[in-house]
Amino acid sequence: MPATLRLLCVIAASFAFFALVVGTASADTKGPSIETATEITDAPSVDAATEVADDASTDAPTEAVEAAPEAVVDSLHTALLGVMMDAENLGYSGRFEALEGVVPEVFDTPFMAEKSVGRYWRSASEQEREQLLTTFAEFMVANYAGNFDGFSGESFEEVETVDSTHGTRIVRTRLHESDGDIVQLDYRLREVDGRWRIIDIYLNGTVSELALRRSEYSTLIQNEGFDALIEALREKIADLADGKD
Repeated sequence: MPATLRLLCVIAASFAFFALVVGTASADTKGPSIETATEITDAPSVDAATEVADDASTDAPTEAVEAAPEAVVDSLHTALLGVMMDAENLGYSGRFEALEGVVPEVFDTPFMAEKSVGRYWRSASEQEREQLLTTFAEFMVANYAGNFDGFSGESFEEVETVDSTHGTRIVRTRLHESDGDIVQLDYRLREVDGRWRIIDIYLNGTVSELALRRSEYSTLIQNEGFDALIEALREKIADLADGKD
């Protein structure tokens, strides 16, 4: 599978329980509506990406930061390339195991899980919150393990790191494909207990992964309830393990 398609699958799988188009925000400003990799439908605009930046300064650390933002992103890229290069030998379970120790270290998964359900986090019971945190973290690993399943000469390039709103930072990178195509990937990070963690990824600088998740997850909760979201995530994890798209 080409690298661009893998990335689209990773992002699309975050919200593809049913495909839709949302208006997203760029790393620092609102952006236009985007078309998903699957199906184009009408949906309201979502400003979740901007709200993520607004909320990111909560729990700001007071101790020294262990690793620079670009080092965190580089560790993710290194891990992804590693499983891609040895994908066939590792199989899904091996890729999952290899990434299981990396994803929680580079992503602020509790923050992302909370923001992905928007206002429904406040009304969720303690049990529902715990289920979401656990299932969301597993889904994050499964999503990468299931989609980064081959290598054809891709490489990552760090472009720059810039300050952003509310103490967050944006690490701009490029994915170079073997056919010469270049995909822009921007990572937003915040400090958590003295460590930089990724809280959002922007494909081509505009498509906010977390904004797409929030649109999809909130719609599912509104229509079918919190348990339906947990079940949908579990089903997607099972599909990824079975090699289903």
